[in-house]
Amino acid sequence: MPRRRSLVTPAWRPALLALGGLLLGACASPPPAAYTAETFNADSPFRYWSTKEPEAACELGRRALLSQGYQVDDSKPQTIRGEKLFQPQADYVMKLNITLVCLPSNVGAGLYANALQTRYELKSRGTSAGVSVAGFGSINLPWGGDKDVLVKVGEETIADPDFYRRLFALIDALGG
Repeated sequence: MPRRRSLVTPAWRPALLALGGLLLGACASPPPAAYTAETFNADSPFRYWSTKEPEAACELGRRALLSQGYQVDDSKPQTIRGEKLFQPQADYVMKLNITLVCLPSNVGAGLYANALQTRYELKSRGTSAGVSVAGFGSINLPWGGDKDVLVKVGEETIADPDFYRRLFALIDALGG
């Protein structure tokens, strides 16, 4: 039986490998830059107007976060930071960070809120132990235990207007 000749000669192989690498790289290209979708709307869900002075408005914001189980730091009277952890599944944790900044305005205070949601997954890592004996070499053996670690898998600013409406409605309700 006659021997078949390959269509790919040794001279073409590097070019084909390079072309394959380029095609794979094109498939794994990053998503478009986030700033291209940024609209800078004047009607922002992140802002709320209060007739209270800035420090009093931020104090209401602090109380609102505390009333919902947020851990709040007391760094500045006009900047409040709150953090709350959620565990919707056994191997999945979410952290919500909210920052409130209260600035003077012609009506009292402008409250600016920003919420950042961070997602973590619980991953298992196996451990191994190594033994080295002079003259014989070394041996690595898998250790019986696994170590679970939380790995950050995503983070995004919450842009949902309803989320901020609920927050500002609670702040307004506390201001009586």
